[in-house]
Amino acid sequence: MRYNKLGNTGLIVSELCLGTMTFGGGEGMWRQIGQLQQDDADTLMKTAIDGGINFVDTANVYAEGLSEKILGQSIRNLGIKREELVVATKVLGPMHAGPNGAGASRGHILTQVEKSLERLQLDYIDLYQIHGFDPTTPIEETLAALDTLVQHGKVRYIGLSNWAAWQIAKAATIARHRDYAPIASLQAYYTIAGRDLEREIAPMLQSEGIGLMVWSPLAGGFLSGKYTRQSEGEGRRADGFDFPPVDKERAYDIVEIFQELAQAKGKSVAQLALAWLLYQPVVSSVIVGAKRKDQLADNLGAVDVEFTAAELERLDEASKLTPEYPHWMLERQGTYRASPDSRRVVK
Repeated sequence: MRYNKLGNTGLIVSELCLGTMTFGGGEGMWRQIGQLQQDDADTLMKTAIDGGINFVDTANVYAEGLSEKILGQSIRNLGIKREELVVATKVLGPMHAGPNGAGASRGHILTQVEKSLERLQLDYIDLYQIHGFDPTTPIEETLAALDTLVQHGKVRYIGLSNWAAWQIAKAATIARHRDYAPIASLQAYYTIAGRDLEREIAPMLQSEGIGLMVWSPLAGGFLSGKYTRQSEGEGRRADGFDFPPVDKERAYDIVEIFQELAQAKGKSVAQLALAWLLYQPVVSSVIVGAKRKDQLADNLGAVDVEFTAAELERLDEASKLTPEYPHWMLERQGTYRASPDSRRVVK
């Protein structure tokens, strides 16, 4: 296991992060995602910690708060020292009825952080993230509320999740201008089968010094190794949970390359899909979730996968984005001053 700075902070996190969306169960989609209760959650937590993970992510909306509750109890059950674990959670989704039961308003944030702390049985949250963009609440109000939490010691760092590049850049500028707590990270969807993030978000994150936490790195299980052209229609994605959306024909091409490389390296397809992300410079940590200990153990093996330059080039060719404006123009015009030459430069 390797460890990275989370963005431009002094917080060091493991390159793999344990996701707890499978904790708790409940109704609707939470039942489909996972129904792990305390004993099984403890087993996964211990497997993660033993594997070198020091970073765990949850959200208040997961299983309507039960995920946070199980995680908090697991920390106690396993006797994990608080200072040795980086705990991240999120706020935004509906937690009670009424117009103010969701969102990123000051009132909702200040109320929900207390409830999350209570469920987690913690005095502070290492990374508190806004789970999505709230078009109703001014960004200034959201950032001021988060800064209040940092100033009061309830939260150490703040992050965002599922925001557009312009929204993140605007928030980062406001925080800097008003001397609010800076944005440490973005949690976003990114896989070799879905590289849309590379168009605008990835270069913006690198420019602003914001770390990236990747969710659904196996594209909702599509890159787990179970799905091939021959198994079309089988499994979870045929059961009404086809999320995140994937260009299947394109993804099958990638899976076939992974199958070939996996056989040669003695690794699994899932391990290679995770390892590809670990090679991307914008990535701080990749969130892995599991329903079983063996699944998590397999994911942990991704840290030992090595690619050659030729293999990475082959994977890039199979998965690269189609050119879109203005990117093809930026690339073309970017060559004007890409390297010194004999042309005169206007000063």
